[in-house]
Amino acid sequence: MSSNRLSTALQFSALGLLWGASFLFMKVALGGVSFGQVAWTRLVLGALTLGLVMLVLRTRLPREPIVYLHFVVIGAFGCAIPYLLFAWAEQYVTSGLASIYNAVTPITTALMVTLVFRVEKLDRSRVLGVVAGILGVIVIIGPWSFVASEAAHGDLLLELAGQLACIGSAICYGFTFGYIRRFISNRHPVSGLTAAFLQVGMGAAILLVLTPFVALGPIALDVPIVVSLVLLGVLGTGLAYYWYMNILNAWGPTATSTVTYLTPVVGVALGILLLGETLSWNAPVGAVIVFAGILLAQGRLRLPHRRGPGRVARDAEKTAAEAG
Repeated sequence: MSSNRLSTALQFSALGLLWGASFLFMKVALGGVSFGQVAWTRLVLGALTLGLVMLVLRTRLPREPIVYLHFVVIGAFGCAIPYLLFAWAEQYVTSGLASIYNAVTPITTALMVTLVFRVEKLDRSRVLGVVAGILGVIVIIGPWSFVASEAAHGDLLLELAGQLACIGSAICYGFTFGYIRRFISNRHPVSGLTAAFLQVGMGAAILLVLTPFVALGPIALDVPIVVSLVLLGVLGTGLAYYWYMNILNAWGPTATSTVTYLTPVVGVALGILLLGETLSWNAPVGAVIVFAGILLAQGRLRLPHRRGPGRVARDAEKTAAEAG
């Protein structure tokens, strides 16, 4: 029992490190390949890795054709589109800032599962959490900087476009979680490993079809670039998804989602230490506001309930009955 707990804890730590480091890997890889080639390579390597794990563990694929159609959508919005957006964005924003925007996913998930797919409801605390998350994003963007500086207006617009692309990725992830909850979890349940393979595999299939548009072009490979692509694909996109499903089965969704707090810390630290990146004051301040919003949106922080006269009377009656 203790060895299983240790194994899960180690997988959780490795998951946080890998997903945080993924933004560093993308930044390094962009030094020799295009953003489309980064997304294409990580998905193909990730799908091959998960496929090998499926073969070793002799995991069966689902038989219902509708499941594969659903996973085409999940692969597109959960992998292909956000991976392209993040890789494109990191041409104009730091890897640390991209990792911070990735942490906005729980906020976009809360919006999608309540407003789009209607599989959950927002109470007062969760609404406040979503509002706080949006406010945190605005602080991270720092719209005042785009008004104050006109000398580097073009660069600032590209940076803004990169930040919006990162937000678009987080929206895609939120859509994916809501879609899985609505169409897969209760109607067509599949094992965690199978879901990971189908999601990454369908994402890879989509980019393989789009190879002439996203993956062709000049490349300039060296050891750091090749190592970054391999680590990003085999570990960050392949084994990481397998570990994530193991942790989810062992700890449940609430505890597993705390990896959200670890990945931006790792991403920012690696960007500063290895790439010499810097962050403006508003990025960490906005991140703190976002994290507070996540705690509220996930129900881990709750506002105190108002107790009207009727509630007070009922509580007094309940206390008297228990004492009797």
